[in-house]
Amino acid sequence: MSRLVLGPFNRVEGDLELQLDVEGGQVSAARVNSPLFRGFEQILVGRAPLDALAIVPRICGICSVAQSAAAALALADTAGIVPAPNGRLARHLIQATENLADHLTHFYLFFMPDFARSDYAHHAWHGAVSERFAAINGTASGDMLPARAGFLRLMGFLAGRWPHTLALQPGGTTRAISSAERIRVLAQIRDFRAFLEKTLFGDALEAVAALGSIDALQAWAEARQGDFPAFLRAARTLRLEQTGRACDRFLSFGAYDLLPPGLLSAGMTSEPLDIGRISEDHRHAWLYGSDAVAPANGHTRVAADKADAYTWCKAPRYAGQVAESGALARQLLAGHPLLQAFVASHGGSVTARISARMIELASLVPAMESWARQLTPGEAFCTQGEIPDEADGVGLTEAARGSLGHWLSVRHGRIARYQIIAPTTWNFSPRDAAGQPGPLEQALVGLPAGEGAPPLIQHVVRSFDPCMVCTVH
Repeated sequence: MSRLVLGPFNRVEGDLELQLDVEGGQVSAARVNSPLFRGFEQILVGRAPLDALAIVPRICGICSVAQSAAAALALADTAGIVPAPNGRLARHLIQATENLADHLTHFYLFFMPDFARSDYAHHAWHGAVSERFAAINGTASGDMLPARAGFLRLMGFLAGRWPHTLALQPGGTTRAISSAERIRVLAQIRDFRAFLEKTLFGDALEAVAALGSIDALQAWAEARQGDFPAFLRAARTLRLEQTGRACDRFLSFGAYDLLPPGLLSAGMTSEPLDIGRISEDHRHAWLYGSDAVAPANGHTRVAADKADAYTWCKAPRYAGQVAESGALARQLLAGHPLLQAFVASHGGSVTARISARMIELASLVPAMESWARQLTPGEAFCTQGEIPDEADGVGLTEAARGSLGHWLSVRHGRIARYQIIAPTTWNFSPRDAAGQPGPLEQALVGLPAGEGAPPLIQHVVRSFDPCMVCTVH
């Protein structure tokens, strides 16, 4: 057996290192290291509760809105505040804008450039894919970046700025929308729809969202000119629908009052979400403690010399079991037949995860059009309320990469405890006290590794779209 260390990874938000045990040219075991400790959970302790709204968006520059939303929900939970209807719709629009922009960025700039590698030069599709997606020189980024920039103008109308907006509050949003601005919001969404339909899909969004089987998807891809069809054709030759299987247990906190919360286990059996079953295991993290602790009672205290630790990341578990989070989990719990077919055939895979993000783009843009039309200019966008001096709250939401939770305790008018579990904390978690590897650690086992191996490890890692700066707080 030999040990291979890969890292730091490029085209990943933050720092990531893999330790791979290799036997017979294949990965026999994997350990995922999140080497950057940041300490946001400690920074928040002792501050006024509303300070969280200014601090937690700084956890990340590309999913700051999701952090804001989780903090706002946790604060609303402490005070029993119900957001104004306009504020709820505006929050959906703001979160969807960031999440869909993240999906687009991931596909074009982080994920697809690996298909331009010389390892694939013998495939018929390589020349066209390389011309389109090669890092720096590919033509795709020149098409995508202006469309993404136009789409993110929605943040100006809805949230004042991006990233690190302060518009999301416990009672809704601070940025009221006028009738003229609502028209401009709809126009920006329409322009984004046009880019998706012309360039990414080569078809109407509604037709993409309605694809219901693997055969239908493949037939659709063969008949279309678009960037997602190009991926599907390449992925089929590489058998990526059979690559990257993890635990086949999927968790979602629910999103947009549209996608339901819950847990989906093997056999497509779903159960309602019970947040009391969530825990964090510290056994292999450079943090004090080794038992599984509920985040409401959790702590983050550094133990840099801890034996058998290999990452700063805790190991979140649901009912003591590993769970994968992300767009695939959301779409499975929503009952999308195409994603259910993928998982029933080969479990969670590279192709399934990418397809789930594309389905989310195709289905959420029409939902955004509906939310924008439902906004009522002239009515309140924010409900007022007071944060109690003694309270506990939980804020659960979905970032682009998966389930995000904030657990907050207020004592004597100050934050006494603040614990955060981010999507990549779930997906890139280490082993727990029972020896269970995290989702990515499981997904890497069996892949070819070492000299001359194709870049399947890259595809699997990026299929989870890691955001390492969100992983360790």
